[in-house]
Amino acid sequence: MGTFTVHDLEKRVSDRAAASPDVSYTRKLLDRGVSHCAKKLGEEAVETILAATTESRERMIAESADLIYHLLVLLKARDISWTEVEAALATRVSKSGLEEKAARKSD
Repeated sequence: MGTFTVHDLEKRVSDRAAASPDVSYTRKLLDRGVSHCAKKLGEEAVETILAATTESRERMIAESADLIYHLLVLLKARDISWTEVEAALATRVSKSGLEEKAARKSD
């Protein structure tokens, strides 16, 4: 299998967002709005947590893939690119995780 990145998935989400809801699950999700997309992400997060604690490695991988897909759909619904998320992550690498988390509490 070739290299497949989050950017590739983001492009696929964008392409499917432009399709008809008759053929695109992504378009159906987006048509239901940000709140629905957020709810779906939450459901996938719970499924990922359950897979992590009670299911096989393969199930954890599958649920993680679903979680990332639904995160990208929610970002699309809010018109936020993965590049913007990466930029936010990049600002955090100069500090330890504990320092970064402490700095956010004061905001």
